[in-house]
This record gives sequence, C-alpha cells and structure tokens, in this order.
Amino acid sequence: MATTFYARTIPRTSEARAREVNEAELRAVLTMCRELSDEDWRRPTACAGWTVRDTLAHTVGQYEELPRPWVVLRRIRQARRNHPHLGPLDGHNESQIEDRSAVPGPELIGALAHYAPQGLRTLRRVPAAVRRKVRLSLLYPEGKALPDDSMDYLNRVLVTRDTWMHRVDISDATGAGLVLDEHDREIVDQVVLDLSLAWTAPAVEIDLDGPAGGNHLLGIGAPAATFRADAIVFARHVSGRPPRGPLHMEGEPGAREALTAARVTF
Repeated sequence: MATTFYARTIPRTSEARAREVNEAELRAVLTMCRELSDEDWRRPTACAGWTVRDTLAHTVGQYEELPRPWVVLRRIRQARRNHPHLGPLDGHNESQIEDRSAVPGPELIGALAHYAPQGLRTLRRVPAAVRRKVRLSLLYPEGKALPDDSMDYLNRVLVTRDTWMHRVDISDATGAGLVLDEHDREIVDQVVLDLSLAWTAPAVEIDLDGPAGGNHLLGIGAPAATFRADAIVFARHVSGRPPRGPLHMEGEPGAREALTAARVTF
C-alpha cells in the first residue's frame, strides 16, 4: 500500500530544483512540438478559441516577456483596446497570440527555443530577496488569488506549470505521446500543495496514479472522502479543463462537492 503524506508538508520547489524542472519541461515541450504535423497545428485545444499553434504562440510570449517587461506593458495596453470584455490577464494572453498571428507553428518552435532560455536566465538572475518582494498583481490583479503573489513563485512554480499544462493540451489535441518523468511529479506535487493551502473542507485522501502521481491527504484528521484518478486527469480537473478520464470520488457529500469544485491556478 502506498504511503499517504500530508499535502501541506510537500516542500515548495527549491530554486535549484526549479532550474532542473524548468529546463526539463522546456526540453519536453520542444521535443513534442517537433513531431507535430502541419494539420496538428490547426487542431483546437481545451483552451477556448485556441488552436495548437495559438497555444504555442502564447507560451513563446510568456518567456519572451520575462527579460522584456516593456513588451508586457505594451500587450496589456493593447488588450485594453482590443479585448475590453476580458480581464487583464486573459486579454494580455490574447495579445500574445495576436502578435504572432502570422507565424507558422514550426517557426514558433524556434522562437520558443530562443526565448525560453533567456526568460529562465532572467528569472534566476533577479536576487531572491527582490523576487520575493515583487508582486505579480502589480500587472495582473488576478495575481492576488495566487498562493504566493510574487515573482519568486513565478520562478519556482508558475512559469513551468503553465508550460506543462499547455503541453498536456497539445497532447490531448493531437494525440502526441505525453512522456512523463520525475520533473512531472514535481509539478503535480506543487499543484497538490497549492490545493491544500486553500483547502477548508473535511479531510480528503487524494490517490493519483501514473508516473506523476502520489498519495496525499488534504486537511487534517481521518479522510471523509477519497479521490482517485490519473495524475494528469486530476490536473485537467483542477485547472477547469474538460475531463479526459475517470474521476473516482467516494465518501461524505460535502467533501465530494469540495473536490468537484476544487481549482488551482495554472
């Protein structure tokens, strides 16, 4: 029987480990995208209105902006004009895609290979004390809902989590194989940690299968419910994406309802 750990005892990804995870995820997404066909780039993804090509254009934009904050500000202004019905973050994401609307998918692979290492180096070079003080919500009010509204959290967790979830989106849309290893488990563990930090319902045991899985307890005390799923199915669920695989929930109704409603920022 697998050992169950309190989710709140999962350590936040260290700076050194974050570098390994960031680089491993970049290799994984580039490898997957290099195998895509011309038709694959046009396929719709779980992100409403986004094709596979759009998803990678957004990802390129994320890394491009890390060493170029003036590009972020320009896109935020652009979003206010072009997408006034959207929130600041969603509008900004659409601006990233619009800026590369004419770039073919294969060329975006080269752009990601160019910009992503630059962006990751920029994050690492910012002194840790500064990263901890700089608030993401200064640009995006949505950042106030994060477990840690800081550039340090972006470096350790969020930048790679976003890339990882979009790799899952591309795999779902195209059928490309989703190769998983230890870095994927680190990413999923951080999702579980963030879920636990906001958990106020009765205790729940989470049993996640697959290479990225593990057993964790949300809350304190005897579990009132259990949640069993593949780790990637769990990640899709808490990101708000449509289900692609079974979610097994048993136990007290209130705890099951909390599991059904549970969401984590990606």
